[in-house]
Amino acid sequence: MADKENVAPRLTRAAVKRAAVAASLSDVTLQSQNAAKRKRVALSELPTLSSAIVRPSPDLYRTPSKPNLRSSKRQQEPKGAKVLSLDTAASTDPDSQFDDPQICAHYASDIYHYLRSMEIEPQRRPFDNYIETVQSDVTANMRGILVDWLVEVAEEYKLVSDTLYLTVSYIDRFLSFNSLNRQKLQLLGVSSMLIASKYEEISPPHVEDFCYITDNTYTKQEVVKMESDLLNFLKFEMGNPTIKTFLRRFTTAAQEGHKFANMLLEFLGSYLAELSLLDYGCLKFLPSMVAASAVFVARFTMHPKVHPWGKKLQSCTGYKVSELKDCIHAIHDLQVKKKGSCLFAVRDKYRQQRFRYASSMYPPKEIPAQYFDDPE
Repeated sequence: MADKENVAPRLTRAAVKRAAVAASLSDVTLQSQNAAKRKRVALSELPTLSSAIVRPSPDLYRTPSKPNLRSSKRQQEPKGAKVLSLDTAASTDPDSQFDDPQICAHYASDIYHYLRSMEIEPQRRPFDNYIETVQSDVTANMRGILVDWLVEVAEEYKLVSDTLYLTVSYIDRFLSFNSLNRQKLQLLGVSSMLIASKYEEISPPHVEDFCYITDNTYTKQEVVKMESDLLNFLKFEMGNPTIKTFLRRFTTAAQEGHKFANMLLEFLGSYLAELSLLDYGCLKFLPSMVAASAVFVARFTMHPKVHPWGKKLQSCTGYKVSELKDCIHAIHDLQVKKKGSCLFAVRDKYRQQRFRYASSMYPPKEIPAQYFDDPE
């Protein structure tokens, strides 16, 4: 009897356990059957996510009281009526031809005007005569050699071009207010590139890399100390509109319905812009002016018999061709080796196949005088 009493509870617990397992299995089966009965939703039928970027319809900006009579063809507005729509506003912007939301076509004009106002701020501009007025041991030729070497460093570490432009900007701004011994000039160069790399690059080189590239002429402590001095001078405001900032927009506007080869025009403009970094005399020109002049010379190089400027470029850049004359001649002289012929890094860089051999192209030695006449 005792054995039966001891066995009964065990049998009861086992029965309960089996019942629980059977119940759970039946629930799983029921859920599977219900899931099978659900209708699968095609991708085209999925609702638009709240985070998706949707181009609003121009009709949203019309007067609500008017009926929305949309048809397959856009209805003509009565003469004299001025209806502002996003399509109309975007069509005047050189960036509006792209669907990439990062280009911000509808805001590009406002952004450009803001950058133009930034580039003329005194704290962002170097003195165009600091070699004569501030420096006693650094010459314009030394500056050119330093920038030429930094082009090689940027290539060695595969840095983006924005890093190079910011580096040169830091150097010129620092030298505009601080007299420097020539033995420290290279130290300023690598420290400037270190800061610009941290600002622009995803994986910037380390301090040790910049010490190594100088053949360990400077210690890690010296580079870090110069970096600290430079950051304090900049008040930690590392961002600054450069030639490259404006060149992207101007190159887009210069394509004019793809009449000009897109990639070649871009590489040729970049080549001429980097050549301008070598010339101390180009410091008197604003970055936007250098970018516009580089586009002019690039188009002149590709099609010498076609006027390089027009109303579209004048509207996009804000410069008449007559205002660019001096800067255009300066860049043209660099291209035909009237200046800076002993500096090879930029020319060698753009002589590669990946840049379509841009530095191997040469324009006529003289630019026709009529090309500097403003379009009527």
